[in-house]
Amino acid sequence: MNKDKFSHVNEKNNPCMVDVSDKKETVRFAHAQAIITLPQEVMVHFSGGEINSKKGPVFHTAIIAGTMATKKTSDLIPFCHPLIIDACDLQIEVVNQFDVRIDCKVKIAGKTGVEMEALTGASVAALTVYDMCKAFSHAMTLHDIKLIKKTGGKS
Repeated sequence: MNKDKFSHVNEKNNPCMVDVSDKKETVRFAHAQAIITLPQEVMVHFSGGEINSKKGPVFHTAIIAGTMATKKTSDLIPFCHPLIIDACDLQIEVVNQFDVRIDCKVKIAGKTGVEMEALTGASVAALTVYDMCKAFSHAMTLHDIKLIKKTGGKS
């Protein structure tokens, strides 16, 4: 395949899913991260490693939502392959006075990478924090959504 060509476009320049049938199955891992900055109006509700809202425990709910999103990535992004997720670990930590870091680590044994799954999990977990805290304040910012590490496959 020509490296200058997009991988999700066929010879007729139509969108297509990448053919992974000739790839070897390997253990693949991805770690993605998102940061959500919360204002003081939200952080006053932080206690014992959790933010409690009328909707329930914010971080615990965000972990569940991020895990569910990881498993549903192929339903959201058109050319992602449906994958059987072997492991998904979401961690949420307050890293300074106002920033909350969400780490999503995903692992599979398969023919294609899991970076989109990890990025989706971190993003949806951050969106869930926003949704559950918006009754306190809308002055929240999601940022620095990025891939931290990827292993397995060629790259």
